Amino acid sequence: MNTAVSRRLWPGRGLALVGIILVAANLRTAVAALSPIVTEVNVDIPLGVVSLGVLGMLPPVCFAIFGIFTPLITRRHGLEVPLLFALLAIMVGHVSRGLSGSITMLIIGSVIAFAGLGIGNVLLPPLVKKYFPDRVGLVTSLYATIMSLSTLIPPLIAVPVADAAGWRVSLGMWMLLAVLALVPWITMLVRHRTEVSASPIVEEADAAILGRLWHSSIAWAIAGVFAVSSLNAYAMFAWLPQLLVDTAGVSLAQAGTLLAVYAGMGIPCALIIPVLTARIANVGPLVYIGVFAFVAGDLGLIFAPETLTWLWVSLAGLGPLFFPLALVLINLRTRTHAGAVALSGFVQSVGYTLGALGPLVVALLHELSGAWTWPLIFLLATALAVLVAGAVIGRPHMLEDDIAR
Repeated sequence: MNTAVSRRLWPGRGLALVGIILVAANLRTAVAALSPIVTEVNVDIPLGVVSLGVLGMLPPVCFAIFGIFTPLITRRHGLEVPLLFALLAIMVGHVSRGLSGSITMLIIGSVIAFAGLGIGNVLLPPLVKKYFPDRVGLVTSLYATIMSLSTLIPPLIAVPVADAAGWRVSLGMWMLLAVLALVPWITMLVRHRTEVSASPIVEEADAAILGRLWHSSIAWAIAGVFAVSSLNAYAMFAWLPQLLVDTAGVSLAQAGTLLAVYAGMGIPCALIIPVLTARIANVGPLVYIGVFAFVAGDLGLIFAPETLTWLWVSLAGLGPLFFPLALVLINLRTRTHAGAVALSGFVQSVGYTLGALGPLVVALLHELSGAWTWPLIFLLATALAVLVAGAVIGRPHMLEDDIAR
């Protein structure tokens, strides 16, 4: 439980708050900006099924890989310096994708951008713990909401910008947001360089903690919750439109709107769940609510896809409340910056590794069965598996106590 003394939000840490929000605004733009304009890109760069599959799997794979290595980097350089390199990678990745002349360059630019996103994913929770230990729920809610918006906005403006200025501008323009996010962190490092360089030990991910995480029930429980959210979300973003066209009889335009409904459900979750998690003693019921939403949505899509389609999609979209729940628990279930960095890296590397399997397994099951029932049963089963994690997460115990046993 957070026992930090509460103080006013802005004084002395306003730049940190702005910096955290701007970083969050960058963490999904590269993921969401490409898929709406693949037709335009295909005119200049032929994109086959395999290439599109690779591009679709790159985000969770890169998030997982750099989730593993980021805690090791912070041991030497703290939190702020790796964050600057992450933002620079995001900026270079956007520019490279916009200038791409081949599928190889497009993939390389995407890998660079997603590497930056993966590092930023891991660093945000410990940054919140460092600068806002008394407002963990509130600040997590703010940045999770901004992340949800950064998933929604790029698809809405990608096509109009591509039509007006070309797909290269539509992809590359997001580098400006990365440049903007650099400003507060560079300012803080220049202003407080002595303080930052004098206290790296506070932020380092201790090797002993990293080694023992694999034996921690709380680490695996949070990672499981995060993994199910990631797996279901990536599977739905990849296949929900086609699923709805085939089973609910909707048009492609209507399917796109329903996908936006699915994504939009993340906004109320991001606003409410972190604050609620920080205020209640037993968060197990929040896990059970998420499981219920997943199961109800998937069952509706299996047995009555043409009836109340929007309701089933909305319920399935509420299931990923697991995402902001896991983010805030990374801070609430650790006592130190070292523990938060290590747990953040572990949770996100495991979570995104499993999440990358979602679109692939759903595609294989659909190919083998020729229908969408078995893919939905698979997603439903993953949600039910989280019930075990709910019992572990519900007990308010700390990572440091868990690995000391």
